Parts: sequence; structure tokens; C-alpha cells
Amino acid sequence: MTSTQSRSKAAQEPIDQREKWEFMIGVSIFLAIVIGLVFGSYQLLRIITDEQQVPLEGLILQGELVHTATDDIRAAILAGEVGSFFTADVDDIRERIEALPWVFSASIRKEWPGRLRVYVVEQDPVAIWNDRAVMNGQGHVFAADPSALVGELPALYGPEHAHKDVLEQFRQMRDLLRIADMEITRVELSERYSVRVWLAQDIELRLGREARLERIQRFMDLYPLIQDESDKPVKYADLRYDTGIAVGWRSESK
Repeated sequence: MTSTQSRSKAAQEPIDQREKWEFMIGVSIFLAIVIGLVFGSYQLLRIITDEQQVPLEGLILQGELVHTATDDIRAAILAGEVGSFFTADVDDIRERIEALPWVFSASIRKEWPGRLRVYVVEQDPVAIWNDRAVMNGQGHVFAADPSALVGELPALYGPEHAHKDVLEQFRQMRDLLRIADMEITRVELSERYSVRVWLAQDIELRLGREARLERIQRFMDLYPLIQDESDKPVKYADLRYDTGIAVGWRSESK
């Protein structure tokens, strides 16, 4: 090796050493940044998932509530895990609210910094079903206490699987009877699908299994003539005939 080569190699060694140190410093800085990002992300995740740090502490309740109290809604929300503002599962909370007897549907939205806005639509009751439940306008039976609605809603009775059929028949007969200013208070569908109807005038209509609307129309046509036949009030009208009608009268004592 010549003296020139020796001097060149000696001059290159500090450069190589410096580049090596610069590389190591660069790697160290990069690792420090990555570690910082990981630690920062962990800290941020810990904060946003901590109910104490970012709690849900406000409830805005909207909707026309008649049978459901605000405390019922709040209790349903707290019946399961709520979480923080960021981790709260609004679908899970909605399902808990919709499980309340009188709630038909609910929608939930988070509002910063820590509130839930809940809009509730209550069931629209149209009838009492078999003395133990309530039926809504869609024909769905829901397990609410019907005692407060007795006298306000018609009472419908029938086989459990036939609730929609009974409601549909009730609506058809109700619309027809309203022409004569008569209201239905009770409808019974037997296991053999024979129908009886009670009116607000305390008259029972025995309609049988066929041509029910035609038989109601026959009663409406004949009712003024029936009233002229006796001073006693009508107890029942048996319309289970192709033509004609059988009428029962209330006794004087009753």
C-alpha cells in the first residue's frame, strides 16, 4: 500500500464513523417518535374510553309521552353498560328503551360534550286484547297493563293467533255502524270463528260466521222498526239468518 492510499484510507475512516453515528441517531429519533405516538395513542384511548374522563351526564328526552315516565327511560339506559361519550353503543341503548312496554320506537343521537338526545314514539293503542294486553294500530299486541284503558278502548277477544283478523273485522264493522251513530265496545271471535259484537247502547249483535257486514246493515235498516215494536230496550239481535232477525228484550226489572 502506498503512502497516498494510506492517507486516503485514514481520511475516509472519520467519514464512515460519522455516517454510522448519524444513522444511529436517526434511527433513535425515529424510534422515539414511534414510541411517543404509541404512548400518546394509548393515553388518548384510555381517556376517551374512561367514563370518568368523558362521561355521558346529560339526557335530552323528546317525544309525546303519556304512559312512559322519564324515570323509566333513564332506568332503561342505566340497565346495561353505558360507557363513555365515545364508546356508548347507541344501538344497544335504543334496544333497551324499545323494550319498555309502551315504547314503539326510539332514536338516539350523541351530542358533545356529554349528552344523549333521545326521541321516543309511544305505542298508539287502539284496543284491549283478551283483557291482558293492548293492541296498536298495526295490529301488534304488546304487554302493557290495560287496566287504565278499560272503558276508553274497545275490548277485542279471540284466539291468540287471530288478533290481526279481529282488529280488521272490528274496523270494518265500526266504520259501518258509525253511519247510524253507533259505537262498538266489544268484539268476540270464537274458536269456530263466530262473531258477536256489543254496542255502546248495550245491545249484543250475534253475527255468526258469514256475511257479517251485510247482517250489520240489515240491523241498521231494521233498528228503527224494532224500537217501535216495544218500550223495552233491546238486549240482543240475532242476525244469523239469511233473512229476518230475532230480537230479545230486556226485562222490566233489569
